[in-house]
Amino acid sequence: MQTHLLSRRDFLNRSVSGLGSIALTSLLAQKGLLANDPIRPLVDAARPYAARPPHFPPRAKNVIMVFCSGAISHVDTFDHKPELVKRNGMPMPGAEGLVTFQGQQGNLVRPLWEFKPRGQSGKMISELLPNIAEMADDLCFIHSMTAKSNTHGPAENQMSTGFILDGFPGIGSWVTYALGSECDDMPAFVAIPDPRGVPQSGARHWNSAFLPAVFQGTAFNASKAIPNLARPAGVSEAADLGTRDLVNLLNRRQMEQHPADSDLAARIASYELAARMQIAASEVGNLAGESKATLDLYGVNDANANKAGFAKNCLLARRLIERGVRFVQLFNGAYAMGEGVGNWDGHKTIEKQYSVHGPILDQPVAGLLRDLKARGLMQDTLVAFVTEFGRMPTFQKGANGRDHNPKGFTVWLAGAGVKKAFTHGATDDFGYQAAENVSTIYDLHATILHLLGIDHERLSYYNNGIERRLTDVHGRVIRQVLG
Repeated sequence: MQTHLLSRRDFLNRSVSGLGSIALTSLLAQKGLLANDPIRPLVDAARPYAARPPHFPPRAKNVIMVFCSGAISHVDTFDHKPELVKRNGMPMPGAEGLVTFQGQQGNLVRPLWEFKPRGQSGKMISELLPNIAEMADDLCFIHSMTAKSNTHGPAENQMSTGFILDGFPGIGSWVTYALGSECDDMPAFVAIPDPRGVPQSGARHWNSAFLPAVFQGTAFNASKAIPNLARPAGVSEAADLGTRDLVNLLNRRQMEQHPADSDLAARIASYELAARMQIAASEVGNLAGESKATLDLYGVNDANANKAGFAKNCLLARRLIERGVRFVQLFNGAYAMGEGVGNWDGHKTIEKQYSVHGPILDQPVAGLLRDLKARGLMQDTLVAFVTEFGRMPTFQKGANGRDHNPKGFTVWLAGAGVKKAFTHGATDDFGYQAAENVSTIYDLHATILHLLGIDHERLSYYNNGIERRLTDVHGRVIRQVLG
């Protein structure tokens, strides 16, 4: 029988290596170069929405994320490219025979709407969105955003959840898991679908996935309130209140017998929130108390029913923020109507389609920005304007529209904690790909969390043997945009 014993030399060699590793770890820790321990918020199952402290002092308390579903074209809106105008109708240099999502590309096509200098900053923004353009001095542009997928579903997933695959929590779920809410009679995370329908990824935008179910977003809009809140017609108020008291008594007894049953506590908490929402949710969706000036600011009474519906949603977003809702995801664009018909997916007839979509988006979002600013809500509210990817500076061969382009596009931020009238990053001369200060969606998410006082590298949830993060193992805070 052969034995395998360490020789004295092997023992000393391994000991030295081990001691060296310990010393290196100590030095890295002293220099702050080791990853910090994950932070898993301590969530009281009986009060899962209770406010929790941030990791460090925040610059923002809540977020409105405006999501343009279908991929709004950056070269026709916010990313001014004089060279694209100059070379209109010519092949894009170095891109002969380029094939993208739907096929081969044709020649470069100039922006379909004229760009003009806006505000004191002189920021060039197109005439497609003239009302948003008037707010240029309050906006912080990131022109070098990139995405990992050129397909709508996976790209929408990444912008909302950090991952192109299904099965990961939305950013609103991560934020409410980390911070809870300052509002005890409304959901902490509300998703507001477009009046025309939901985006391509649907509820995956606001799902909680492996996070506790209480952190899933609640979806409703101004035209479709939260269902089943009203008391049934055949039940009197006294009977309703009496039933609640009895159920509460039974719940308390059950919790006393099973104090470690967190699922039961979560269910009780959700039903108690639903009871409180019977009044609060009805009130927040009632716009009757708003002044005519406010309704006109958003365009609530516009003859265009889709614009009026989206305007009501934008006003609803402000009312939710006023009441302490932590995260509001506001969608513009839906897929039920087909490619480019009810969304920004302008493959074939982009000028015709965007002439419809532009007015629906423009005045309501500009009204929201103006209203938040006038009421002092921008001091604590971060507004993020996003889309899943950009569009090509060329037209598709044989068509009058632009194909998908994840290589470079524009998002912008406004409000709490970010610079005003500021531009970060740039695409190349044609708007085809990010060329300066290239940013990723991981970076955008890291920055949003940072503004809320959350360390994106430490906020974690242990699932299936992995410490999961919104930013996975990537992401850096875009510090250049911080105010």
